[in-house]
Amino acid sequence: MILGHFVNIDFPSQEQLANLKYYKYAAVDKSYITKYVLSHYWNWAITLCPTWIAPNLITLIGLIFMLVNVFLVAIIVPGLGTEAPSWLYFSFAAGLWIYSTLDNIDGKQARRTGTSSPLGELFDHGCDALNTTYVSLLQAAALGLGHTQLSAILFIVTAAGFYLSTAEEYYTGVLYLGYVNGPTEGIILTCLAFIWSGVYGAASWHVSLTEIWFFGWLPRGTTAAQVFVWGTVVLFFIMHFPVVFYSIYKACKEKSLDCFHAFMVTLLPMIVFCCAEYYWIASPDSIILQDEHLVLFSLATGTLFGSMASNIILAHLTRSSYPKLTGIVASVVAMAVLVNSQSVLGIRLISAQAEYVLLWLLLTAAVVYYGIWAKLVIDGFCQYLGIRCFVIRRVKPEPLIRNESEEDSLLDQEEGIVPTEAAATSLPSSSADNTYSTFRH
Repeated sequence: MILGHFVNIDFPSQEQLANLKYYKYAAVDKSYITKYVLSHYWNWAITLCPTWIAPNLITLIGLIFMLVNVFLVAIIVPGLGTEAPSWLYFSFAAGLWIYSTLDNIDGKQARRTGTSSPLGELFDHGCDALNTTYVSLLQAAALGLGHTQLSAILFIVTAAGFYLSTAEEYYTGVLYLGYVNGPTEGIILTCLAFIWSGVYGAASWHVSLTEIWFFGWLPRGTTAAQVFVWGTVVLFFIMHFPVVFYSIYKACKEKSLDCFHAFMVTLLPMIVFCCAEYYWIASPDSIILQDEHLVLFSLATGTLFGSMASNIILAHLTRSSYPKLTGIVASVVAMAVLVNSQSVLGIRLISAQAEYVLLWLLLTAAVVYYGIWAKLVIDGFCQYLGIRCFVIRRVKPEPLIRNESEEDSLLDQEEGIVPTEAAATSLPSSSADNTYSTFRH
């Protein structure tokens, strides 16, 4: 699949691009904070944006703020466990809040400028997929988790949450955000955690909570950092996974799809990917935790994850069959097997130096692959739709959505204002293999 993108000049295929005419954004956001507070804030924030700025450029600027903070982590606090200057944690909070704001007003900008398109959703969700890793890195640094399995668990769970939301949207045709969700309450909580670290320091997260009478029921020695991480895990398994599982099951039943096959092609790649990540990190022979290379590891596997999620988004927009992610998953599985060869086979197949080199090669390959993939897809969308990704053309192409009131309604949904029922039923399937009909970060 991976090499096929590069040798096949017809990517995305003309059939995929032709299916963009069926594109219809649908979203449900039940958060009361979004409805009563943030929607008004976003309405004010959009007035600060000049109308000549393209919506995708707004999204990209937000991602750059996050990248700057990731760079600062790598330079100032690469160990993720040492105390950093207070301004760094405040920078984390500002960067994440700016990203969230820009991520939510890009749809409003599209409505103001009449430039809404499927490319906007692809670019937006693609940036969100990458940002999942960046947020986890900043959280690990702000909580002072260090290069530990707690940090690894945080990375894996947040990525799994985003993956499931993306898969849910693929099958149901609707981006669903519950009463408590990652893009709203999750980001607010994370920003508050960053501010707390800026005021009281990362060390404050490692004071035993059991010394406080209210938390006396917790196991002795439990810290706030542990509660933060394990609380995220519990919320994932109790509030997120069951909802997504049922939504996909219901969508498959309504479309008369094989539920077992759907869950296998959907869940198996992510389960294997996450298990391989943890198996690699937790290996006693790995350098990831011992030599403090978790930042490098998270950037490499996070970029691979971003490409996985983006492939699913592309399939959703183009009404294609669920993407085969074998090549991406296999790269992490191979590294996990090599690193654990000593404990499993009794033969060490890879040295510490070789693992470090391969880790850099994995990051390089992931960035190159994702970059080429993104270039091909963006160029294909732009050429077919007659638009440009980061520039607003003065002469607007004929929109896919010709009804102005319908366009306003769909863009309101993207902004998290207007809940709608699933739009998937209005989109006919073109073949038996076309299974078309997010804890979004």
